[in-house]
Formats: sequence, C-alpha cells, structure tokens
Amino acid sequence: MQQEHWDVAYTEDTAGARLSFHCWPSSRLEATRCVAPIGALYTPLKKLPPSCAPPTALQYDPIRCSTATCHAVLNPYCQVDFRTKLWVCPFCLTRNHFPPHYAENISENNLPAELIPQFGTCEYELPNVPPALPPAFVFCIDTCAPVEELTELADSIQQILNLLPEDSLVGLITFGTNVQVHEIGFGGIPKAYVIRGNKEYGTAKVSQLLGCAPAAAGGKGGGAPPPPAPPGQQQPNGMPPQQQTYESPGQQVLRRFILPVSECSMTVESILEDLRKDPWPVPSDKRVARCTGCAMSVATSLLDLALPRSGARLMMFVGGPCTSGPGSIVSRLKTEDMRSHADISRNAEPLHKPACEFYASLAKRNHPPAGKKGSTTQAAANASATSSHVVDVFACSLDQVGMLEMAELVEATGGQMVLGDSFGQSVFKESLRRVFRTFEPDVPEDGGKMQMAFGATLEVLTSREFKVSGAIGPVTSLGKKSPNVSDLEVGKGGTNAWSLGGVDPGTTVAIYFDITNPGTSPLPEGKRRFIQFLTKYQHANGRTRLRATTLCGPWYNPPPGEGEKRPPQQPGMNGYNGGMEQPSPVKMSFDQEAAAVLLARVAVNRTGSEDVADVLRWVDRSLIRLCSKFADYVPDDPNSFRLAPEFSLFPQFVFHLRRSQFLQLFNSSPDEAAYYRYILNRENATNSLVMIQPTLLSYSFNGPPQPALLDSQSVRPDTILLLDTFFHVVVFHGETCAAWREQRYHEQEEHAAFRDLLEAPQADAQTIMDNRFPVPRYIVCDQHKSEARFLMAKLNPSQTHNSEGGGGAQVFTDDVSLRVFMEHLMKLAVQS
Repeated sequence: MQQEHWDVAYTEDTAGARLSFHCWPSSRLEATRCVAPIGALYTPLKKLPPSCAPPTALQYDPIRCSTATCHAVLNPYCQVDFRTKLWVCPFCLTRNHFPPHYAENISENNLPAELIPQFGTCEYELPNVPPALPPAFVFCIDTCAPVEELTELADSIQQILNLLPEDSLVGLITFGTNVQVHEIGFGGIPKAYVIRGNKEYGTAKVSQLLGCAPAAAGGKGGGAPPPPAPPGQQQPNGMPPQQQTYESPGQQVLRRFILPVSECSMTVESILEDLRKDPWPVPSDKRVARCTGCAMSVATSLLDLALPRSGARLMMFVGGPCTSGPGSIVSRLKTEDMRSHADISRNAEPLHKPACEFYASLAKRNHPPAGKKGSTTQAAANASATSSHVVDVFACSLDQVGMLEMAELVEATGGQMVLGDSFGQSVFKESLRRVFRTFEPDVPEDGGKMQMAFGATLEVLTSREFKVSGAIGPVTSLGKKSPNVSDLEVGKGGTNAWSLGGVDPGTTVAIYFDITNPGTSPLPEGKRRFIQFLTKYQHANGRTRLRATTLCGPWYNPPPGEGEKRPPQQPGMNGYNGGMEQPSPVKMSFDQEAAAVLLARVAVNRTGSEDVADVLRWVDRSLIRLCSKFADYVPDDPNSFRLAPEFSLFPQFVFHLRRSQFLQLFNSSPDEAAYYRYILNRENATNSLVMIQPTLLSYSFNGPPQPALLDSQSVRPDTILLLDTFFHVVVFHGETCAAWREQRYHEQEEHAAFRDLLEAPQADAQTIMDNRFPVPRYIVCDQHKSEARFLMAKLNPSQTHNSEGGGGAQVFTDDVSLRVFMEHLMKLAVQS
C-alpha cells in the first residue's frame, strides 16, 4: 500500500475519530519502533454530515454477530453473500444469517442503511428499552459565599430555569454549616429539612430524615403502612381499602423535592430571591464551616432514591474550601495553610487522602467490584455513572475549593468542571448557560433538544491482529475482559468497555492499541484492520440510543532490513533518504497533531503516579527515539538532520507541552492543575492542541491579520497580538499602539484606520469565545503592564535578559529557547 499524501483529518470529519497513524506496521516489533502511541481520539456524539451517516436515528435494533465474545454490529465492511443471505463479521470472521425481514428484501441494489458503503457510522434508537423520565437538575448552592456572590448566582440559576424544557425536573439544596433540602412541592410557605453537616449520609438515612419511608398515597408519610381496618370500615385516612396505594420513597421524593419546572419554578425563584448568607457565627481566627462533602452525599442519595435509572445532573456551586464533615480539605483554623503541591508530594497533608477516598466512595457507592462481592476497596463499575447521574462542579473563589479531591467523582460521572474567580464573571455565567445548549432547530430529529446525554458506555472491538491497551479521558472501567484486551495497560486498561456517564458532542476519549501480531510471517497483501466503537447512551428525550462507528485501515509489511540501523549516507542527502527510497506508508500516514495529543494525555496520566521530573524525562526520551527512527540524517552529523513535513511540527508541540501548565506546576495551585488536566483529557484534538501550543495572530497596518510565531520576536511596539490559550483569550497592545490609544487617536475621524485596528482583534476574540466551553477568561493588556504576563509566559524565549541584540521583547526566564531545544534534539537523535 503506497499513498503519497494522506488526509489525516478525513476520519475526524466522517467518523469523529482521529488516529496517530493511518497505516499501521504489521508487527509488534515495528510498532514499538514507531515510539509514538498508536491510538485514536474518538468523539462519540460528534454530529456528522448526512453524507457520512443516516441523518436520523434508525428506529430498530442493530443486527449483531452471533459469536458470544464478539457481538459486532453489522457495518459496510462486512462481506455479504446475497445468494445465501449470509454476512461475514470482519472482526471474528464468523458467518451469520440475516434475520428473515432482512433476507427477504436485501439485494445488491436494495441495501439497509448500515450496509451503504459511505455510512461507516449508524445510530440506532433502541425500541425495546423503555423511555426514561425527563432529565433532572439538582442545584446545590453554597450559602457561605458573600451576599453579592449569592445574588449573582441566584440570578444565573433563575435564568437557567427559564431555559429548561417544561417537563425537566428540578430540585434545590443549600448548604453552609448544615445542609438544607428544600421541599419545593409544599405550597404556601417555604419549607426545608435541615441536616447536620458533620457526617456522611447513605440513601436509607436520607430517606428516613426526609420522612420518605413508604406511606399510603394521600397520607403524610414518615412511617410504616397503617394496620388494616376491621371488615366493612374505611382506612384511617378515609380511603376505601381497594383504593389504597403505597408510595415508594422515590415517588415521595418526586412529589415533594424534585418536581417538573413548570410546577415549581415560582417556588424555586422565591427561595432564590430570599437566599441569605449562612447565619452561623464565625470567629475571627477561624474559617467558615462549609459542609460541601455532606451536601454532595445528601444530593446523590436524593437522586438515587428518586431517579435510579434516569438522567440527572447534580450541579455543585462552591464558593470556598470544605472545612466541615466528610471531604474536608483544610482545618477551620486560619493558622493552618491550604495544601500545596509540596505538601501532597511529601504526604504532609493529613486531610487530602481521606477527602479523595470520600469523593471516590460517592462515585462507587453500593457497587462492589466485579468478581469481589462486597469489597469496597476497588471498584470496577461506577455507581453514579451507571445510574446516569452526573456531578458538575462550578467553583468560583479566589481560594482553592478542593477540586483536586473532587476530580475523581467528576471524571467518573462525566461531569463538567468550571473554575472562576467570581459568580459574577462571564467565565461562570456563560459557561453555566452553555451546559444547557440545544441543537440548532434545523438539525433533523434532534432540533431544539438539549445536547447533553446521560449514562453513556463505550465498547471497542478490534480485529485479531491488535488489542485494546486502555483509555484516557472521563471514563471508568467496566471490567469487561474480552479476548481483544491487551496485557499492556495504558490509562484505564484491562478492559474493552468503559462507562462515560454524562457526554456531549465535544466529549473525546483517547483509546490506545497494542499490535500483537508477532511478525514472524508477514500479513497477506491487502489485509485490513478494523475498529468498531459502540456507544450506548440515554438521549435528552429519554430514549436509549446506540451509535456504531466502524473504521477500516491498511497494514504495512516492511521489507526485510527496514528499521534496522542505517548505513552511513553521503553528505548532502536529505529528505526521504535523498529521494533514493520510497518512504514507508507508516511514515507518510503520521498525524502529528493527534499523536501530540495522545502523547500529552499519557504524560498527564502518568503525573498521577510518577514524579513530574520523571515524566518529563520520559517525554524527552520518546521524542529523541521518534526522531531517530523517522528523521533523515547522516549518523553523527547534526547538520544533516531533516524531518519530513509529516513530523516537522511534532518537536515544537513537545517543546510547548514541556513548558505547559499540564507538566509544570510552578505558579499553579493543586486545584488549578487538576482543572487544566481534566479539561485536556476530555477535549478534541484541535482544542487540546490549542492548550498545548497556543495560537497567536498579529494585527498591524501592514495588511490583514497574520498568524505569528509563538515567539518573543513577534512582540512589536506597533502591533496588536491576539493569543488564544483555550483557557484565556488575550488581546495584547504593543507599546506604541497602547500610547496612541491612551491619547484617544481612535476617537478622531482621521484615524479611522487605527480604530479599525483596535476593534479587529476584539471582534475575533469574541468569535473565539462564542463557541467554547468552558468560556475562556478575556484579558486586554498592554506591553510592560502586569497582565502582559499572560502572553509573555507562553512565548518561546528566543530573547531573554541574558541575550544580546535582536528584535522583539525580552522574556525574563531561565528556560531554554526552541532553537537550543532543537539543537540538543538533533545532536542526540543522530548519535550512532
């Protein structure tokens, strides 16, 4: 298989998947020599064009392979015998009969949607799965925040209530020193149950405290069913025996605490309008008592009672650290500091580990691991994710709130994290609105429906020559041990199925593969590899859907001797071995952007169990080995080093990854590090690449906006720069432009061109922020001013305080520049 140019983004547009290599080496040895991870970035709910998938969900169950260990879904790559009405599964090569209603009508000219060649992705709406209740949203509000913050937060939630579909369910919990569960089904006056905030509460205990024990319908609840009345007499509540029905605790919760928004919006809005700061007195030498962990346990218990199998979101709005009860991350005494990276690495923070274990227990509540009944030490399946409940954390505080400890719970349920300074910031307000985004009205079938989905699971099937190593992203292992599970684990491995919990059209999972073919005998020419992603989820309309995406690609058998140590070449030979050899298709099919993101996810995942310095050394060694394998050079001659266009950007991606906030903990708190890493692990390739290597646009009088090098040389007094780091959008005015603006030249008619120059980057910044979640922080700054640090910290320091001469701005750092980094890389890569 020889292909001159690969469109590496084609599979992302047509199937929602992006591979690091599109042509794979046919043996395990050759795959190891490729160094870069062999994997895929898959976006399960990506909206595909109608030319690549049926425009609407198919209203029937999929046809599946009959082999017990396979169960692959019928797809366009199956061989079909129209005479005998059989199809061959490309994964296990089993011959299967079509069901009668297919066999009667199928022919070469009359194919079902799943066999149409261009429909590699098909989505099925499963008719045999009963529809779930409408989605529920429980708002859990921290009342220890300042009054101004509470007012802003209440206003945002009131706006959200007006955006929700009328049948959506809503609940309200507030917490401070204690937890208050508001009975929004009680008319007349506000009514709430107050629960002490110093302990954890299980589902049964919450049911008892809220008076939701089984009771006769129409009764008051809170006890066992009344004894039967004597013959011929009515029951004590006045109802005849034949009309007696008993409400379960879940039904009582749905009648009293979680109601359709159309029935309770007025009650909820009145509670929000009267929201007051937590009244408990706080001594001057102590922090406020905030029982975040207890509130979370009560809220998850409430959802487990009412909606055990329906989609729901628990939305935590937190304004400071948890200091009371389970999940506490810091003592109430102000003399004790908040934990730092150094404290955590030395195990010097006594509250960190218990808090992590508490939030992990919420994720695994009542779900012992597969094969170990009753054990709670390690969980194979996630309780909240399995029951379709998502936990979101919106933290708005100048202090840390414990996002590091909560990260496992949020990740296990597929929730969202938003980190801001204030509930009044657009970072919070607009991000909250975007959680409830709907599809455009012109989208077939789903138009106007919410984009969020619940209870998602992902299963990956592979052909026999390779296996699944693991997944990295907002996933939890389901412990499914299939024949295609590799012994080599990456991320969450040892399985080929994961729970994703809550998903949206942007959620992206990294799947890593292990080529197991020994390579003692080459694969037949024309042999193909197959991958099938099966995503099952609960749509916002309550129906259960299954999306099947099947990918097909070639193998490459290297000729004997390829990959061994190369002989010395003549000086002057460069680029594809001087043009004398045809480059291998593996090399030509490399997607350096996808590979950089897959490598970044592995590096970030390893920081959880290894020292950051060790991870950086592993990244460096991987880059040196990759360049040594794929670059063209004369051994021991760094000046002869050349990288093909398919690899030319990869070293600078790694350079910026090493300097990024994902691997450098300097100047970031543990909460910020956890937040940045979580967002990287759930975004698609394009967004992740912006986080690793930010984009820079330059605006000047010399012409239209131009992409600029992410380098200190790009900083000029007469230019304006627009930096997009994903988390921040920075408009940076050069020294001269800032002075002109201060003198108000842009308000004068004769300087209309300068006014246009000032407005252009602001309009482009708004366009960037309009389509992003979480909404980035918008910063407008001037050269030599304090906020210029947001730009200067991201630039390649080609000019530093130690440099002499040269243009551009100086960066005050001891970091090496990209030029020095590349010189060392070339020197090490060409060593014989």
